[in-house]
Amino acid sequence: MLFRKARQYGLPHPRGLLLAGIQGTGKSLTAKAIAHHWHLPLLRLDVGRLFAGLVGESESRTRQMIQLAEALAPCVLWIDEIDKAFAGVDGRSDAGTTSRVFGTFITWLSEKTSPVFVVATANNIQSLPPEVLRRGRFDEIFFVGLPNQTERQAIFSVHLTRLRPQNLGSYDLSRLAYETPDFSGAEIEQALIEAMHIGFSQNRDFTTEDILEASSEIVPLARSAQEQVEALLDWAKSGKARLASRASEVSMNSQLKQQLGGSE
Repeated sequence: MLFRKARQYGLPHPRGLLLAGIQGTGKSLTAKAIAHHWHLPLLRLDVGRLFAGLVGESESRTRQMIQLAEALAPCVLWIDEIDKAFAGVDGRSDAGTTSRVFGTFITWLSEKTSPVFVVATANNIQSLPPEVLRRGRFDEIFFVGLPNQTERQAIFSVHLTRLRPQNLGSYDLSRLAYETPDFSGAEIEQALIEAMHIGFSQNRDFTTEDILEASSEIVPLARSAQEQVEALLDWAKSGKARLASRASEVSMNSQLKQQLGGSE
């Protein structure tokens, strides 16, 4: 009903979103959630499989991908890690194949009229050609940052509710969230898996202490790749993307104040 009203009003089909951010923060999960929430089929495009050895085959595969997506419309087309596929597109020595595939793809992004909602994710946004970031390719570009303490507690709750619904009350969620600064959602999940290994090896259920022990052995990406993460944060602070949550905005403002010496 809402879709019909929007079309009658004159609004075009939404084009899609580009989700940029730190690895493990739920960008890919967001694409799945969008399709689930809208009750639409989800198509995952592996851009690397578009490229083939024979002359002209890569361009043909790209056109076939577009035709398939439009034939299944309305749908959500998920393009994971688009930055790895088209990074340095102008400097590749492949006889221009990547440039032609890229050109066909972004032209379709700009001119498509079918209800194919594209959700692209990128970890290294700065490696993408500027043509991708131009308005008109996507409706919006969002930055997905690391979860704050409240969000980490919610992430622990979600996973533990799935893993140990009968014992959820035995875990100190607030302590777990406090003791895991700079952890992404993926790193929190890995800490829980490691804690389960500890408990299983001792023939007992895993505890809050096991989770803390496991998390202490994990070096989060925000520390191991600090320079790259800081560069991504600087890009987001420059106003080139909208923040995916209010918490991300508060977190980045806090980091900016620290860099400025704590001044207001």
